[in-house]
Order: sequence, then C-alpha cells, then structure tokens
Amino acid sequence: MNTLYVSDLDGTLLRSNETISEYTSNIINSLIDRGMIFSYATARSLITAKKVTKGINARIPLIVYNGAFVIDNLTENIMIANYFDDSVQSLLDDLLVNKVYPIVYAYIEGKEKFSFVPELCTAGMTKFIDSRKGDVRTNAVDTINKLKSGEIFYITCIDEPEKLKPLYEKYKDIYHCVYQREIYTNEQWLEIMPLTASKSNAIKQLQSLLECEKLIVFGDGQNDIDMFVLADESYAVQNAHEDLKKYATAVIASNDDDGVAKWLESKFS
Repeated sequence: MNTLYVSDLDGTLLRSNETISEYTSNIINSLIDRGMIFSYATARSLITAKKVTKGINARIPLIVYNGAFVIDNLTENIMIANYFDDSVQSLLDDLLVNKVYPIVYAYIEGKEKFSFVPELCTAGMTKFIDSRKGDVRTNAVDTINKLKSGEIFYITCIDEPEKLKPLYEKYKDIYHCVYQREIYTNEQWLEIMPLTASKSNAIKQLQSLLECEKLIVFGDGQNDIDMFVLADESYAVQNAHEDLKKYATAVIASNDDDGVAKWLESKFS
C-alpha cells in the first residue's frame, strides 16, 4: 500500500525562525531516497515555500496558496489551478466599502503578481510586504480599482479583528475563508480563496494522481483542519492550535523540536 505523507510548513515543518533544521532536512531526504512519497501543503507561494525548504528534495507536486494551486516541483508548471469567478469583483467592492484594503494575488498578463495600494496598507500589511522585498511578484498600484486586475486566485486581508470577523462570517460559506492570527507576528489575517481551493481538495487530487491509498498528514493551524479530517492518520505538533488537536490521531513533538522528522524517522518503514 502506497502512503502519501503531507506536511504543513509554517509552525509544523519550519521552526519558529522560519527555517528547516539540518536534522529535519537530512531525515526527510534520507527517507525520500528510501521511497517515502512526501509533499507539503502550505499557504505560502511556491517562491517563498521553495526558499524556506531549500534543503529538502521533494520531487513530487507541491500544494501552495492553501490549495489554490498544485505545482510541479521540478518544472514549476501549474498542474491544478483554482481561480475566482466574476463574483470576486463584488467581493472586492464589499471589502473596499468596509475600508478593508487587501493584498490581491492574480495572474496579470501571464505573470503572477500580488497587488496592493501602499498608502492604504495597515501596519501588518506593511510588515508582510517588507518581508517580501525583492520579490518579482510585488505590484504596488496607485488606485483601488487596479486591485481588480487579472485572474484573481487569492486575497489576503491584514487588519483589526472587529473589521475582519464580520466579513469572515459573511463569506465563510461562499468562499474558502481562513480567519486566524499569523503565527510569527500575531496579526489578524483573513484569507479568501475560491470555494474549490483547499488543502484537502488539492491533496485528494494529488493522492489520486500518485495512486496512494493511504494519507498521513502533519499540521499546526486551523487551516489544517480540512486535511486532518480527510487523512487516515493526522498528527498535530505540540505547538498546534487547540482546535486542530481535537482532530489529531496524536500530538507529537513541537516544530522547534523537529516533531515531524522525529515521527517519520521512528515510524517510516
């Protein structure tokens, strides 16, 4: 029986300083060489995910943007894509009316971009954008209407809970919404994707593609709940959100204690 192993990155495979330890890289690479079918599912883009997982030799498709895309790790070609339909224009209008000015991810003239209006950025947005300095996807625009350009697939709002929570409640059954505190900055985020975009949907497609009968997953956040529900076995790191632990087969060592790698080293055969 083939088993697909899928790990979240931030707070799970990555340590709290956003790096992967040499021990974790060595263990995962060794097990991949022995035949382990390993991938990761992350809210990150392919660019930032590959940067922080540089030492890991995952050769199979990767799940990024919380399942909006499945991308071939070798060719970087998009294998599965989930874009918003035309309703995204009304969604953006509603955000703007409520004085929530998002970062909007889209393909514009065939190139991946994240767009924002610098003068309307919250402090949390500015921190995030500053952390992406030099990123070729950066697209500062001068009007809010330009946030609506291109084929949109992901929307990130970083603002006060009293502004974001009502929007989450309004749209959580219409789109795939993730409402949670960012683990590194403690800023409140609301991420909105097409309803079809989720880690669990992407994993199902990947599992079918790779003909894996069994699924084992690792995670730490509320946005991992859907893949925990899907999996045959699911393991929450010690530092995981308490809501996620309720769905876990077991709780393992923390991300800073290389919990995923230690579990894989002891259990993979």
